[in-house]
Amino acid sequence: MDQKYPDLRAKLPRNLGLFYGGEFHEPQTAEFITVTSPIDGQEITKVPSAGASDTVAALEAAQTAFESWRDVSTVDRCNLIRKAAQILRDHKEELAVLDAWNIGSPVTIMRLEVEYAAMNLDMLAGLPFAVTGDTHNLTSDMFHYTLREPLGVVARIVAYNHPILMVAVKLLFPVAVGNTVVLKAAEQAPLSALRFIELLAPVFPKGVINVLTGGKSCGETLSSHPIVQRVTLVGSVPIGRMISKAAADTLKLTTFELGGKNALVAYPDADVPALVDGIVKGMNWSWCGQSCSSTSRVFLHESLHDRVLEAVVDKITSDYQPGDPLDDNTTMGALVDQKAMARVQKYIAMGKEDGARLVLGGEPTTPISGGSFMMPTVFADVEQSMRIAREEIFGPVMCVLKWTDEAKMWEDVNSVEYGLTGAIYSSNVATAHKAAKKMEAGYIWVNTSSTHFLGIPFGGYKQSGKGREHDLQELYDMTQLKAVHVCL
Repeated sequence: MDQKYPDLRAKLPRNLGLFYGGEFHEPQTAEFITVTSPIDGQEITKVPSAGASDTVAALEAAQTAFESWRDVSTVDRCNLIRKAAQILRDHKEELAVLDAWNIGSPVTIMRLEVEYAAMNLDMLAGLPFAVTGDTHNLTSDMFHYTLREPLGVVARIVAYNHPILMVAVKLLFPVAVGNTVVLKAAEQAPLSALRFIELLAPVFPKGVINVLTGGKSCGETLSSHPIVQRVTLVGSVPIGRMISKAAADTLKLTTFELGGKNALVAYPDADVPALVDGIVKGMNWSWCGQSCSSTSRVFLHESLHDRVLEAVVDKITSDYQPGDPLDDNTTMGALVDQKAMARVQKYIAMGKEDGARLVLGGEPTTPISGGSFMMPTVFADVEQSMRIAREEIFGPVMCVLKWTDEAKMWEDVNSVEYGLTGAIYSSNVATAHKAAKKMEAGYIWVNTSSTHFLGIPFGGYKQSGKGREHDLQELYDMTQLKAVHVCL
């Protein structure tokens, strides 16, 4: 383990309980989750696993708090969100180190995620004032107006790949317009969530924000309990389907950001140096490809294919080598756990079996004994019919496909069940805009990749999601509309 942080255990949250109603609680079922570090495979600590009764207690605390929180002024709510943003900045180093230790992403990247989370909260603190109603004048002696009112208790279930960023943004967006929240942290990545809620506890009234650690029982209760008015998920398609079914009995509102098998399409007139940079950047190698927005399918026109593939492999080799995530010089970290390692290795074997050509990586590596480290992996000669081109791997595996016929290429691009992100490279403005319309995805880059911007709606087409988040529309979705008729 990197000696820069010899006191890692001193950075653990002081409280490792279930947080609801303004206090930390031991689990009623006395069940716990073992948290390990993918850096060396060693146990970090244990956290409670919330059962159904724990989850209901948290929901009831949130429901009680909602009765008064809904009447707190927008100005006061937004001032508290600004305080939360400052707390993130004041504790950036410890939160980044916790996440790097917990999930294996480089600490340099985790620092940027803490800062980006704070930037999102800064933006959020100004948005609720734009969530307004309308007036409708009918005759001289009557009119209608509409109100936007909070839903009530919102449940949020987040993934492990961007822990503090997801927790901060998902926790506080609903709160900004008067809802209360119960958030389930990812089983693999609970540490920064517990430390953040520990820091926020003195800021928000009891029961407004609540954080649970837990597994299937907790998620099922959040998805089905009648107290919950909206449940949101960042996770896999199968889990999204399960939550959708569980929410159906209470007609619960849902928002899903699910998987991706995203395409980057390069036309013959693409700027080659920018294209090479974009292909490498779009794969999110620093996170070991563990990002639902990674452009893991690269469609290169045959006129570009050989030289671009060679340049991409050279750049990946020079820029990304797995190493100790707690070392500031590391550019690529570890997969989250051995289960993820096994999944990635399974897909690499599939690629070989199906006839794809392995041009880079394909093997685990051991910069630290016991860690979950995988070399960046690139397959060429990939056909869209292959499993590595159809299914989400969620790991450091890129597929390169050669195209000549544009119609066939777009058929292949859009043939997967996913539609989250995509990228298009062309020097012709008309070509780029027409391609953006053809691509069945919710978030598209043109002549760049993998960059996210404050206030731009994020979400997917098809099985990649339902609804949009991170923007003003999300705040509208966290409210319900009331029409009022006034007779003068």
